[in-house]
Amino acid sequence: DKDKCDLNRYDLDTVYKLLESSPKGLTDEQVKERTEKFGENKIEQKERHPVLQFLLFMWNPLSWVMEAAAIVAIALSNGGGEPPDWPDFVGILLLLFINATIGYIEKYRAGNAVKALMASLAPECRVKRNNASWTTIEASQLVPGDIVAIKLGNIIPADARIISSPGGVISIDQAALTGESLPVTKEVGDIVLSSTTCKQGECEAIIIATGLNTQFGHAAQMVGGAKDEMGHLQKILAKIGNFCMIGIVIFIIAEIFCY
Repeated sequence: DKDKCDLNRYDLDTVYKLLESSPKGLTDEQVKERTEKFGENKIEQKERHPVLQFLLFMWNPLSWVMEAAAIVAIALSNGGGEPPDWPDFVGILLLLFINATIGYIEKYRAGNAVKALMASLAPECRVKRNNASWTTIEASQLVPGDIVAIKLGNIIPADARIISSPGGVISIDQAALTGESLPVTKEVGDIVLSSTTCKQGECEAIIIATGLNTQFGHAAQMVGGAKDEMGHLQKILAKIGNFCMIGIVIFIIAEIFCY
């Protein structure tokens, strides 16, 4: 499966074959087809209204159980004609608010972290297309199989394999992505990662992954802001809520059959 194979494992001739590319670059028709298939080379981040985002943290299994308990507290009397249990109702609502606040803050911080990462992406790059014609384009327009030029000071626009280098090697600063304090030496055949910076030398490279399929994209997903996914805390709370709901259903069924 070309979409899922790890192009870092193969020799360059195989990479060219799998990506149906060549040292002369892609044609406009190939670029159009791949843009439709893989999407643009950028990290999409969904923006929601803050109030809606906050309310969504009250829409999960654990919150449903607590909301049901709050309704029961005011709908049913404590027996003997006593009034609804307002203290329990207020206490449950307070817990719901605290839970939603924690989730919202976690999501907000994750979103800011992703924005900080995205600020390090390359805005433009030099690409070879249509039989070796070089042009400058927005980095978001890159697709797998494109041939790009990288020189001193350039930010790597997407994950790529080095196909040639006048000096034989280049030096890449990967601190923004991996945390390594010193630049790493790369030679022909090695991979260079999106958002890292060329500190010495120059080269040409073939793009092997773009957007969320890059190592940078994977890091953004792990932070939790690149896709509309629950944070780690919310996943734990959802599991607790599911457990509570299953327990309640079992208890109700047992009560029905026992009486």
